[in-house]
This record gives sequence, C-alpha cells and structure tokens, in this order.
Amino acid sequence: MTLNGVPRSRMTVTPVEEFLKKPPVGFSVELLGSGYRVHSDAEKSLVLIDDFDSCMGKIVFQNSLGRKVKMQNLWEYTSMRESLLSKRIYLLVCACEEICSASNKKAASEVRVLQQYVVSIDGNDPFIRWQMVKGLDWTISSVAGESYRVDVDLTEPLESWAEKNIHVLSDKPIKTVWTDASFTLKYYSDALFDFPHWFGFSKRKFKLRMT
Repeated sequence: MTLNGVPRSRMTVTPVEEFLKKPPVGFSVELLGSGYRVHSDAEKSLVLIDDFDSCMGKIVFQNSLGRKVKMQNLWEYTSMRESLLSKRIYLLVCACEEICSASNKKAASEVRVLQQYVVSIDGNDPFIRWQMVKGLDWTISSVAGESYRVDVDLTEPLESWAEKNIHVLSDKPIKTVWTDASFTLKYYSDALFDFPHWFGFSKRKFKLRMT
C-alpha cells in the first residue's frame, strides 16, 4: 500500500502481516517457535521498531535501534543524522478506534487497536531530507551544548492516508486515531549543570509532511 498521490518511494504503509509474508528488498523473515525475527540490511535501512506482540506472536527486528534513540557524543549524533538523511526509515504504528464510555462520556476515551502497520519513509528523498535537516538544525540551535529530546511526528500523513485507504465495515463512521506515530532522538550532554533539560525546556517536536 502507498499513500495516494505520493510517490511510492517517499512513503509506504504496510500491514504487519503483509510485511512478514512479503518483506521488502533488503529484509528477510525468520520463523521462530514463538513468533518472527526480521533481519534487515543496516547499510540501507534505518529500523526504529521495538520488539512487539502481535496476533502472530512476538516480532523482533534484529537490527533495530528502537523507537527512542539515545546519543551521548557528537560522533553518535553525526552518524545518526547521516542515517536519517540517507536511508529508508522504518517505524511501527497502530491505527486505533476511539471508544467513549457510554456511562461516563466525560471520562478519558479509550482506544481499540484496529491494525498495526510498518511505515517507511525515504530519508534521502529531497522533500523529506529538507524537512529533516530543517527540524534537526532548529532543535540543536535551540539547545546547543545541552541535552535535548526531539520527536519526529508522522501523524499528519498517516491521517491523510487513512482517509483514502482505511475502510471499516460499520453502520457508523469510525474515527481513526494513530498511536506510536513518531520516533524520538535523545542527546545527552556532559554539561555539569543542564538546567533546561532538567526542567523539561529542551524538548522539541517537528512534523513531517509527504506533500
């Protein structure tokens, strides 16, 4: 599956079951007794997926850095930045249905998972690359020399994709809510008094768009 109107190379959205049955080029899937282990080419793919449970068992991405990537020095940051701007990035997201309690409509809504997807974006695509560079430079210029955290959010393109591609048989409209639609970069400075980080002032977030 692809995002309608967007070149296939820029973003793909694939159900987990389909991804395991027909892995993309550079991936292979090993069947285990309790689930699956997914192998990937680390030279071409940047996998940011934590181990997770599915209806098919536990899924482990062997070469994954995880959804939250920690960096502790300039070399690690530079390496991560180069990967983000040159490789295809893979992330696990969930499409959920928002459920409101009939007995207490003012209570916080709950969500029911409809489908898990593997989303990939091309970090080397000129439009994606430009947004990533702009977002990262803005983050670092804001908290230079300090620890920081930045979330890269894909909610907007996923919502656009859902409007065109998710069809649920129901007698009433269902609003799709996306969870885990971002990944996080955490940089830890060796500054002795890192007050902005301690007080939560060094948190940043930027949104990626596909069009």
